[in-house]
Amino acid sequence: MPTLIHRARRIRSLIHKEARQIVRDPSSIMIAFVLPMILLGLFTYGVSLDLRHISIGVVVERMSAEAESLLAGFLSSGYFQVHLAEDRRLLEPLLVTGQVQAVVVIPADFADRTLCGQPSPVQVLVRATEANTGELVLNYIEGTLRHWQQKQAVEKGFFPIASGVRLEPRIWFNPEADYLAAMLPGSIAVIMTLIGTMLTSLVVAREWERGTMESLLSMGLNRTELFLGKFFPYFLLGMLAMELISVVGVVFLGVPFRGSWWLLHLVTAVYLGYALGLGLVISSVTRSQFVATQAALIIGFLPSFLLSGLVFEIQSMPLAIRVLTKIFPPRYFVTVLRTLFLAGDVWEVVVPNTAILFGFAVVLLIWAIRATRTRLA
Repeated sequence: MPTLIHRARRIRSLIHKEARQIVRDPSSIMIAFVLPMILLGLFTYGVSLDLRHISIGVVVERMSAEAESLLAGFLSSGYFQVHLAEDRRLLEPLLVTGQVQAVVVIPADFADRTLCGQPSPVQVLVRATEANTGELVLNYIEGTLRHWQQKQAVEKGFFPIASGVRLEPRIWFNPEADYLAAMLPGSIAVIMTLIGTMLTSLVVAREWERGTMESLLSMGLNRTELFLGKFFPYFLLGMLAMELISVVGVVFLGVPFRGSWWLLHLVTAVYLGYALGLGLVISSVTRSQFVATQAALIIGFLPSFLLSGLVFEIQSMPLAIRVLTKIFPPRYFVTVLRTLFLAGDVWEVVVPNTAILFGFAVVLLIWAIRATRTRLA
């Protein structure tokens, strides 16, 4: 009967062996450190959900100082490429064919109504074949109109009201609507899934395919010892990658972090428990690196990218898909990460979501231990 010290030595030997395997395998280093930096650049600069260079038409039915001032607001906003016309009928074909995303109509009596302090309606025609894009374009146009109103208030000492309601928007946590601040925290979840699930899905399958599992089993390792020897090296690798991404994002990219670092490490450790458990289950069950890779991609990576709320807003998804997202832990991890980075230690969000992650982690880790085979048959 092996003693506790003997078991600890065997686990340490297995961890040492796995660590040497990681160091000797360039692909592990690439996935753990180089690929996260590439994905970080892709998420923060390459894949932007902000709209730029929006092609719109502006119809000025009668040029005046006020109409010219509003037109200048669209021209100088930095978001729009403006097609100017005096008649909306000239721009409607461009709207139909998609050459412009919207048409703003400044009416002939715009100046007269504005000077009299009366509401002056400005018609906006939006091409909404893509609903999300159409909504964003409309929001940008409304923002430009509000900015013009505020400028008029400063210059003329009154606030021209274009409608019966004065808009006073307040944006919490990310007032500049900074894309980096919204995207980087969620990208950590994708990268942790990549390291936790994609890498570990290969470790046991690789032993079986290379025929080295027989040597490991000859050491008399039980399931727990074999599992721990495979778990800890990749757990440490994942935590180091998380720290690298966070430091680069906060220090070099200027992403705010308003939460506690220890809480970020705790939540990441819990999520890595789930991700590593899932990868080891896949690896133990399949015994094939090719099948394990495909399974990890479908079960692990794609849900973390598509169903976590990182790219697509969950509330805008169909009901069936919204329900489906609840069985994938990346959803809860992304929620906690964005809360920690942008809002701080909001316990009403952190505690329940971390508890759900912990439940997933426990189930997957127990399953991974039981799925670990210590016999050749």
